[in-house]
Amino acid sequence: MLSYALTNKRGEAHMANLSVRRLDDETLELLRVRAARHGVSMEEEVRRIIRESVSAPARLGDLALEFFGESYGATIELPERKPHEPIDLDA
Repeated sequence: MLSYALTNKRGEAHMANLSVRRLDDETLELLRVRAARHGVSMEEEVRRIIRESVSAPARLGDLALEFFGESYGATIELPERKPHEPIDLDA
């Protein structure tokens, strides 16, 4: 069951609720262990899993800067590129 309301009559925001039925015992135990490993409740772990699964993936350039950027002592200077006309794929 998924129920949500963006705002109530007074304009106050509300969070959605989600109930998941028919989880097998093994899945529930794995979730409990995963949450414990991250030091959070099972409910918070599920929120994190859902948020991560629906978020846009990281872009390759952003990952490169995260792992090899200035905070790691590397500076990357890219050559200037001149704008060009788009490629004509119909030709």
